[in-house]
Amino acid sequence: MVLQLVGHILLFSCLITTAASEAPTAKERCPTKCGNITIPFPFGIGTGCYINNWFEVVCTNRNNNTVPLLKRINLEVISIDEDGVLDVKLPITFWNCNDLKTPQNTATLEGSPFAFSERENKFIAVGCGVLAMISSSKFNGSIGCSAACVSEGTNNVIEGNTICDGMDCCQTSIPSNMQAFNTSFLDIRRDKSEKTCGYAFLVNHTWIRESVENISALHEMTSDVPVVLYWELYPAQMEALGKSADSFASDGIFKSEDRSKNKTDYCATYPNTLSPVNQTKMKCYCMTGFEGNPYLHNGCLDIDECVPSDDYHRCGDDEYCVNTVGSYTCKSKRKKSWVKVVLIGVGNGFGAVLLLLGSWGLFKLVKKRRKIQRKKKFFTRNGGLLLQQQLSSGEVNVEKTKLFNSKELDKATDHFNVDRILGQGGQGTVYKGMLADGKIVAIKKSKIDNEGKIIQFINEVVILSQINHRNIVKLLGCCLETEVPLLVYEFVPNGTLSKYIYDEQEEFPLTWEVRLRIATEIAGALSYLHTSASLPIYHRDIKSTNILLDGRYRAKVADFGTSRSVAIDQTHLTTLVHGTFGYLDPEYFQSSQFSDKSDVYSFGVVLVELLSGQKPISIQRSEEGRRGLATYFMQSMEENALFDIVDARVMREGKREAIIALAELAKRCLNLNGKKRPTMKEVAALLEDIKNSEKASGAHEPDVEEVEYVREVPDQPWELFSTSTCPADFGDPAGLSAIELPLFSNVTQ
Repeated sequence: MVLQLVGHILLFSCLITTAASEAPTAKERCPTKCGNITIPFPFGIGTGCYINNWFEVVCTNRNNNTVPLLKRINLEVISIDEDGVLDVKLPITFWNCNDLKTPQNTATLEGSPFAFSERENKFIAVGCGVLAMISSSKFNGSIGCSAACVSEGTNNVIEGNTICDGMDCCQTSIPSNMQAFNTSFLDIRRDKSEKTCGYAFLVNHTWIRESVENISALHEMTSDVPVVLYWELYPAQMEALGKSADSFASDGIFKSEDRSKNKTDYCATYPNTLSPVNQTKMKCYCMTGFEGNPYLHNGCLDIDECVPSDDYHRCGDDEYCVNTVGSYTCKSKRKKSWVKVVLIGVGNGFGAVLLLLGSWGLFKLVKKRRKIQRKKKFFTRNGGLLLQQQLSSGEVNVEKTKLFNSKELDKATDHFNVDRILGQGGQGTVYKGMLADGKIVAIKKSKIDNEGKIIQFINEVVILSQINHRNIVKLLGCCLETEVPLLVYEFVPNGTLSKYIYDEQEEFPLTWEVRLRIATEIAGALSYLHTSASLPIYHRDIKSTNILLDGRYRAKVADFGTSRSVAIDQTHLTTLVHGTFGYLDPEYFQSSQFSDKSDVYSFGVVLVELLSGQKPISIQRSEEGRRGLATYFMQSMEENALFDIVDARVMREGKREAIIALAELAKRCLNLNGKKRPTMKEVAALLEDIKNSEKASGAHEPDVEEVEYVREVPDQPWELFSTSTCPADFGDPAGLSAIELPLFSNVTQ
């Protein structure tokens, strides 16, 4: 039983050793294959897996097969060799061949590190009495060949090195370093009464010699054919990978002092053939006795020369082979007693067990260290250092902001199951989650693809940690040790305000009294941000999709990714223009200076939405100047046609005086001169007066505390709040609504 266990352990150890000895082809954690095609570095699939964009490979589906494409030149890859060669497919060019169509665009490699191989490719023309020519910027004039008409009944066989002999088929060589070419044809027959069909193509001459048996088969070719390209890398690119050119003798053999450096690979420079800027190109190779991908760090592994081979014996009959790093030695065979054999076997067995246990312990230790390093890497990349600076400055309320661990949030969202998604947008994806204590939360998985979004993410943490208001979404904490940062908010179940404005909801109709209450709550929250927070806060993206409704349908202001704190004595801040079309302050467009009055303008648009039930930008308002709701509303006020745009429900339920009062307040908020707009504190007070006057006149809004709503989970997913970035100058702000429709294509659905 013990011997059987030792046998299993030894077998497992051998399997580990065998797997570990396989030479890598691609970068770590990068796909190595697309379909059945191996993709070696410097080519790669996915971000960070290739040396530059020319070497990016994408997998696509063609004819129910998964095939690799070189993305920038859109050519299907057949095979890739680390020695600077790859096979791709090129189309055949047809001429006068009825239903066979000539491709519209000839493949071009100009500007790329690729060129057609002069040695491996031939230009072939097929047809009766056809002269085919190729022209290229690499040489003056044209190169081509002519094919005479073959006698009827003849069936030429392609043999030896001759692909075509000039009868119905001809061939010619191509110039070196060619990266693009054009094909043209000429009918050279004396009798041109009947149309002749001809076609030509560039092809790997080895492939066509081995794959096409005779001229008849050549005439039946209609699909793409394989062509050989060669590729080049330059010293600057290789230095970024930690590779540099090594010194070597003129015959290409390494000097003895270089071999003593335990090198497994080497790189050499050659005269450059493609780029006019770089004077040299670089190739890398595995040293003798090693194999693998020399462009990868530690990509060349030792070859075991002692593996049995049927056709090659390295040592004599009375010797046995011992593998060494990069080479091997032969030792004389000696007879050993069975006692020595047993002792050696037992010793090797125990040694293997100890090695296995040690390897397992080392594996666990390395895995733990990698996990720690990975978390540190994510923490730094996700703005952890920036957040630490904010913590040290006292700007973040540490008591109210919890740092969650990745394991806890992964479990809360069922490993971020797609069924838990509440909404998606430009800044990330929001999932519904349940913490260990049973609390329902919303977890935002941010999209971080540049430094600017990291700053937005940290900014949202800093802003929300300072806020404690019943009408502002509460930030519970964040997690920085995952691949992308996570924000944990209180769960707001009833979606966005825009959903209730534009679509009538039976479970919660948006009555006039409810609209007044929601507007008052939003104004109160913004007034708190502007005047009552420890530092004044400008939201910078107020819109109906950033107003959420909680379980009691109270308003909650959300999305503080672009918000900014300002000093108490600071009247404005100068930034790149951020916001959403239809809500942006025209004065902010011209000056790039955002103030508290810019939030007032955006809130004015929300007031008009509540009054009219219409979207801020809409192609349905096709009249000139009326696509923007703010401009349409101001024109209606000037023309004394307010009640033409007021929502029918508001007209039925609201009192005329209250509607006019709310419209006048919206008009003041939308004044093009920011100094003439009221402050949010004044807006909140005026809304309270309108609301109280309605109650005093007999109207009664149902007390939201008394209304019981059974729905805990919304039927519709959240509309995830998103932010658009706009250019800083659009000319006259009064013409904002006249901007061409394509600018608003994302908000007029």
